Amino acid sequence: MTLTQKQEAFCQAYIEFGNASEAYRQVYSVSKMKPETVNRKAKALMDNGKITARLAELRAPVVEAVQLTLENHLNTLAELRDEAREAGQMSAAVSAEGLRGKAAGFYIHRQEIAGKDGSPLTIPKIIVNFTSPKNEETS
Repeated sequence: MTLTQKQEAFCQAYIEFGNASEAYRQVYSVSKMKPETVNRKAKALMDNGKITARLAELRAPVVEAVQLTLENHLNTLAELRDEAREAGQMSAAVSAEGLRGKAAGFYIHRQEIAGKDGSPLTIPKIIVNFTSPKNEETS
C-alpha cells in the first residue's frame, strides 16, 4: 500500500483532528474552494481503500492499548488484593479476590422468586377465546 505524501499527511491529520474536512484543509490548498467542495474531496479520500487501510493501521496501537481484557482485569484485581493484604486490609483483599472470582465466572448469582410470605408463586391462567366473525352469506 503506497500513499502519496499528501495522502499520508491527510491520514496523520485525520488521526489528530478526527475530522476529514479539517484534515483536508490542513494538507491541501483550499483557499479557493467552497466548503462543500472541501467536504466532497475529503469524503472521496475517506472512501479510498488505501486511506481507510492506513487509518486502521494508525488506530490499531491505540485501540490495543486501551482495550480492557479479562486477563488485564484479573491481574489488576490481583494486584489490588495483594496490596490490600500487605497493608493489613483483609476486608479489601477478600473483596478484590471475590471480584476476581466473579469476573472469571466462578460465582453465579441465583435468585428464587416466591409468592407472598415465601409461598409458591402462582401464575394465573389466561383463557382466550377466539371467535371468527359470522359469515354474512351463511346467515
